[in-house]
Amino acid sequence: VQLQASGGGLVQAGGSLRLSCAASGDTNNINGMGWFRQGPGLEREFVAATRWRGGGTYYSDSVKGRFTISRDSAKNTVYLQMNSLKPEDTAVYYCAGGRPITSTMTTTGGYTNWGQGTQVTVSS
Repeated sequence: VQLQASGGGLVQAGGSLRLSCAASGDTNNINGMGWFRQGPGLEREFVAATRWRGGGTYYSDSVKGRFTISRDSAKNTVYLQMNSLKPEDTAVYYCAGGRPITSTMTTTGGYTNWGQGTQVTVSS
């Protein structure tokens, strides 16, 4: 499975962006999709995740209530709607796909396929 992330950019604090992650190839190997981010000098951290064919969604505490993950199965695409952006949201955002179990939905180890990353910069 190949993942292509897009939609990053520069936005002022309080603004919004929508990231997209298009999956191609054998998506039957996927049952979960996630978004992670990595700021300068920081480790990659979990942002949000969803089951590929329905089920629950998961959010980190830092984005809950501001970000929304959704999917369009017909387009094999997962979205991350980011509202009320803050400067601390600045990072490279990565989409990931795989077959995570419930306990690994929020961990990098739960995913086997990664997109190339898209930069999100929030200015104050």
